[in-house]
Amino acid sequence: MPHLRSRRRLALAVPVVLSLTASLGFLPAAASAAPYAAPATQAADAPNLSYVVNTKVDRKTIASVKKAVVAKGGTIVITYEKIGVIVVHSANPDFGAQIRAVRGVQSAGATRTSALTPASTTDEGAAQILTKEQAEKIESASAADAESEPLEADQWDLRAIGADKAAQINPGSKKVTVAVIDTGVDDTHPDIAPNFSASQSANCDGGVADTSEGAWRPYTVDDYHGTHVAGEIAAARNGIGVAGVAPGVKVSAINVTDPSNGLFYPESVVCAFVFAADHGVEVTNNSYYVDPWLYNCLDDPDQRAIVDAVNRASLYAQKKGTLNLASAGNSNDDLDSDALVDDSSPDDSTPVTRTIDPHECFDVPTQLPGVVTVSATGVQNLKSYYSSYGYGVVDIAAPGGDRLYQIPDTPSKNGRILSTMPNNSYGFLQGTSMASPHAAGVAALLKSTHPKASPAQLQALLKAQANNPGCPASYDQDGDGTQDATCVGGKRVNGFYGYGIVNALRAVK
Repeated sequence: MPHLRSRRRLALAVPVVLSLTASLGFLPAAASAAPYAAPATQAADAPNLSYVVNTKVDRKTIASVKKAVVAKGGTIVITYEKIGVIVVHSANPDFGAQIRAVRGVQSAGATRTSALTPASTTDEGAAQILTKEQAEKIESASAADAESEPLEADQWDLRAIGADKAAQINPGSKKVTVAVIDTGVDDTHPDIAPNFSASQSANCDGGVADTSEGAWRPYTVDDYHGTHVAGEIAAARNGIGVAGVAPGVKVSAINVTDPSNGLFYPESVVCAFVFAADHGVEVTNNSYYVDPWLYNCLDDPDQRAIVDAVNRASLYAQKKGTLNLASAGNSNDDLDSDALVDDSSPDDSTPVTRTIDPHECFDVPTQLPGVVTVSATGVQNLKSYYSSYGYGVVDIAAPGGDRLYQIPDTPSKNGRILSTMPNNSYGFLQGTSMASPHAAGVAALLKSTHPKASPAQLQALLKAQANNPGCPASYDQDGDGTQDATCVGGKRVNGFYGYGIVNALRAVK
């Protein structure tokens, strides 16, 4: 199962379609990592690669560029005219350089480093499936509370943010949908089926939305990540299994993974943001990073084009009324530091170790303007040992689990998050992948309470309702006498929790 990472707020120095970025200022165009040089065999073998070509947003320019794409050996997969993004396949080894020289093209580059034929979600460690014996023990404890779901005694995370009490006041509106952009969702699960919105679901692999029946489902039982996330957001209070943070809202699935390798390629994510926006989704959850680069440096034309394309789609969704949330990553990195080592990119061919400045090379979509960054906490309301952090980077925090240092007093005494899994099962996972959907659930409750709130207003409400524990006096989790991370900031906002840990009860009040 894949890996995800970190994120930092960014104001792009690349051409963008919408005016939002203009108010955010610009970062230097030069980044801190040299452009990636593809293996020499790539040109000789002339593999069929996927590209994003980003143009000015007017029909005349787009039409002209499309002609040039064909003339230079490209095949157009789909054109997103509203944001000026064209998805192209080409076996011409010089296609990227040639198309970038065309009038009207603002950026263009390959979206992968291997030919079209490990996924990058933000869960930390393997899943632990709930056994029949464990379930019986939890059900026995849950029975003491008449309002509880059968497995809710083990859901310390709901109680930590007041979601159990919030459900009694306002479980969320059926007019609000959270789209899970992920590995697919098993909508036949009895805890998900009651709240699932098939009309707002699709498979976006390759950049084109497939809305045929079931296309949004996981490819295999091992693609459980999206189903777990969906249950955390909106598992129904129906007397079965677990409960979600917002058990009254709708949840949809947009599968963006490549079936051959499980990776999240840029053209698929572009499709997902546009599809969500055009189908009236109010909130999206993004517990992944866009492959193949953990960080995309703007001095590399391919990586620059990836940032540009996904940013256009994300801003389009925001303009249409969609709030996007994403996980901060599991490397315990300070995302406000001067330098980080990236030894995993590109993850679809041969990784090259490079040192990058997280202020200049960007994790996408988590570092895009307007996207809410979420760090992870455990039952003691401390930053989870794995969670990345950073002053001015993290917006809010939410329960993501901590199996090592924050153990709850629950029947299973499992510090991870219990939620839905494919094939009508349940399991424990931890990671900032689990924190982001908790925050997305609270965002859905806020949208239910304030239906006219814009994405910017929802983000402000998320920050306002959060409870900030402040920086801990010490963060020596393993007790070796050395601080495992340094929290910068005060009680109002800091690097561990941003503006604080989300609170579902305050959201509905």
